[in-house]
Amino acid sequence: MSESWPGKAPQSTLPEKKCVVAYGDGARQYLWRLALPVGATIGEAIEAARRQAPDVEVPWDTAPVGIFGDPCTRADVPADGDRIELYRPLRDDPRQRRRAQSVGRAKANK
Repeated sequence: MSESWPGKAPQSTLPEKKCVVAYGDGARQYLWRLALPVGATIGEAIEAARRQAPDVEVPWDTAPVGIFGDPCTRADVPADGDRIELYRPLRDDPRQRRRAQSVGRAKANK
């Protein structure tokens, strides 16, 4: 059974792996399915996704990346079936937010 993957070279005889590049902007999640050469890096996968979505506003060059939630570098090589994720920056540092909540609770309990 053959599945259609955008970005796949027609009639390619080179070994390929399939990956998904994912990004969410808070309002929407984007998924770009890719067929890549076996030795392709995360950076190359991101560039292939970028070519599929030229009009989508994504921090392609600056966003931290990971595979299934594990932080990675753009030089890492994903495996077949991996989900490559682009992470958006946090609005607040979670540790700072918890500290502020603790201070607020302590003041309220006095």
